[in-house]
Amino acid sequence: MINIKTNNIFFYILIFCFFFNIKAISKENFFKEAKNKYDEKKMDDSKFLFQRNIVFNPKDANSYLYLAKIYNYEKNEKEELKNLKTTLLLQPNNEEAMFMLINIELEKSNFSEVRDLTSKFQVICLNLCNETEEINQRLKDIEAKSFDSK
Repeated sequence: MINIKTNNIFFYILIFCFFFNIKAISKENFFKEAKNKYDEKKMDDSKFLFQRNIVFNPKDANSYLYLAKIYNYEKNEKEELKNLKTTLLLQPNNEEAMFMLINIELEKSNFSEVRDLTSKFQVICLNLCNETEEINQRLKDIEAKSFDSK
């Protein structure tokens, strides 16, 4: 009698581990497949897979970042902004998301926000540090145009 109960417990543990491993594998595959579709410029397929990855892994900042890139490509600023903010909420030091957000705020001529984001960007930048000079120049140009129009 004890052997049957022990065997049943081991059987259920084995089944649980099997399904857990399949679920873990599927999480990883959605991102990789979505990234491949993105690289192939298949934006609709890629968007669907990134969204699907988020369902299984809601804290995957990279999926939100790539969705923001897709929405940028589609010229959907509202969704791009939402996904960038989610990326930065999950990964405050994501310099690519920060840089994309700065560009949006520059387009809106939101000077105070650009200055605030740029100061944060300078602290976190590793790969895109050379973009700080361009940001500052664009900010000066916009401020000069704004001042000239008054």
